[in-house]
Amino acid sequence: MKPLLAGVLALASLSPAQGTRTFAGTITDDMCPKADHAGMRMGPTDAECVTACVAVHGAAYVLYDGATLYQLSDQQAPEAFAGQKVRVAGTLDAKTKTIHVESISAAR
Repeated sequence: MKPLLAGVLALASLSPAQGTRTFAGTITDDMCPKADHAGMRMGPTDAECVTACVAVHGAAYVLYDGATLYQLSDQQAPEAFAGQKVRVAGTLDAKTKTIHVESISAAR
């Protein structure tokens, strides 16, 4: 009985693993967090504005889903999708609102 109880307690103490989720939104930068680039307009397109803010001003790529801003663990893959609607697969750290990116693809 004691080994069974110890096993149950050990399992109960483990936090449930968070699985991979898919997040949909727009790749933007944390200087224009709602993907509205009218105020900065660092180029003629949203994509150029995002890229310039990251390159020139040290901004970070983020995902904005229309309501929530998510930090992205990968700061290289989003460059190819700057200003675009995408799907990001990864695990979410809810405390920091950071997606640990596994992959990014263009939204269909």
